[in-house]
Amino acid sequence: MIQIKAEAFACLNGTIEGLRKALQTAIELEHSTIPPYLYALYSLKPGTNGEIGRLLLSVIQQEMLHMALDCNILNAINGSPDIDKPHFIPKYPGPLPGSVESGLIVPLAPFSKQLVHDVFMVIEEPEDPQHFPVLRATAEAAPPETIGEFYAGIKDQIRKLNADHNIFTGPAEKQLTTGFKPLQVLRVSDEASALAAIDLIVDQGEGTRKSPLDVEDQPAHYYRFAEVYYGKKLIRNPDPKPREAEFAYAGHRIRFDPAGVWPTLVNPKRSDYEAGSKVRNLNDTFNYTYTKLLQWLHMVFNGQPDRLGPAMLLMQALREQAMLLMSFELVPGMTAGPSFEYNPVNPLHRSLEAA
Repeated sequence: MIQIKAEAFACLNGTIEGLRKALQTAIELEHSTIPPYLYALYSLKPGTNGEIGRLLLSVIQQEMLHMALDCNILNAINGSPDIDKPHFIPKYPGPLPGSVESGLIVPLAPFSKQLVHDVFMVIEEPEDPQHFPVLRATAEAAPPETIGEFYAGIKDQIRKLNADHNIFTGPAEKQLTTGFKPLQVLRVSDEASALAAIDLIVDQGEGTRKSPLDVEDQPAHYYRFAEVYYGKKLIRNPDPKPREAEFAYAGHRIRFDPAGVWPTLVNPKRSDYEAGSKVRNLNDTFNYTYTKLLQWLHMVFNGQPDRLGPAMLLMQALREQAMLLMSFELVPGMTAGPSFEYNPVNPLHRSLEAA
């Protein structure tokens, strides 16, 4: 499991500004998992490893929902999500925002079962993971400053601050209520709805303390990644004997074809690609689209929710641009990959100026 820095918890100091700062960290934390997950997803060659791709995509979509819920909570307490800035994007490889730097280092890497086990499952690991047949024993438990504990701290501050006076004074029109089904019914306007939003985030990521399933009866992220790693669906134990687990990785086989993964560059940087080359231009175009997506999301969560549709079109463009990059051979046996860096300059304009 990843550990959260003491400084992040220090924001929860009993002030409304501290709570807003903690929620901004939560927004950045939820977003920071998306590029590594996308990189692994994009590295799957078209027509291969379909079930793995669908499982990855389902987690990514929920991470986007969690980011939206955090933004809605921040807006509800009259804060302003800050998304359009270079430092919103973490440096890869590196720690996730708010996490202990000596802990997990997250890369941009092509899909592999080892990546799922060593990185993705560690990101999503709950404080007390439930162990089922096939799952190996874990190492000694880390201190309890996990993502779930961080959210528990946010819930505690919401309760305390709202008990003193109503902190939910943000304009209702800044709430995003489209794009994800839960947003249509879970509008953050008071303490109860804010706490419900946080519970949904935690349950989808870690599961509950009693079950590996979320509120929609689907495995939480940690257990979905475990399904990929162990190559078996998690199902209810059809014939549990006394003292045996209620669940087991015993469902249908999740097949993995290593030949169906592009051999992409690990942790690419713009500087890895020669200036003026086609691959540099492709990467700059991807980064420009990614930056535009962040800019549009900034507007979405700062009073212009009608811009969500165009933002989703940019997500589709990102996929197409990434897949083109990952099929571009740099040297025999290695292809390019998107670097997920902030680039507000349209490469087309740069090319025209150079001409």
